[in-house]
Amino acid sequence: MSISSRIRMQAIRSIAPEAEGAASSATNTKLGSHSTGVADSGRWSTRRIAMYALFVALAMVTSFIEFPITPVAWLKYDPSGIVCLIAGFAYGPSAAIIVSVLGFVPHMFADPWGSLMAVLVALCLSVPASLIYRKIRSRKGAALGILAGAVLAIVAALLGNLVITPIYAHMSYAAVAAMILPILLPFNVAKMAIHAVVTFLIYKPISNLLAKQQ
Repeated sequence: MSISSRIRMQAIRSIAPEAEGAASSATNTKLGSHSTGVADSGRWSTRRIAMYALFVALAMVTSFIEFPITPVAWLKYDPSGIVCLIAGFAYGPSAAIIVSVLGFVPHMFADPWGSLMAVLVALCLSVPASLIYRKIRSRKGAALGILAGAVLAIVAALLGNLVITPIYAHMSYAAVAAMILPILLPFNVAKMAIHAVVTFLIYKPISNLLAKQQ
């Protein structure tokens, strides 16, 4: 081998480690930027937090839309439970909990006992529904989830009335118990039926819309 060939081989060998180091650095940089992107799109990404805040705001607004659905005028329906269900279907149980609790914050100051009952009912409705839908991601799973949540919410509403209503409404336990079958049960069944039908009809289009925007 000539002297010039040896010089060229030594130069190539000295350059090779530097090239490998540069390639490794570039690969690490790419991997680092990719992992950052994945972290940003995780559970608590900026977009996810913004969507949670939007659902909380919607729950707050709809909680003030009240109207009677039975002959008993003081028992009023509001569609906030639908928002809690949709949030749970779209983003899971954590969203259902956050929206169900924070959505009633404005009512805590004027009606703390009533708000406590509302939060309890919303949690019993949306959290089981979202848990079941997370396991069975189909219309059947949505229907089963809504049904299970509605049953638990009705039980929670009736028990809540028995325990809490005598405290703030100055009514006896016996008086509240006497209202369960003729008044409270029909109202809560009608309320959950409206929640169930509306949610079942709109949850899929809304979920698809949210998925396309991600």
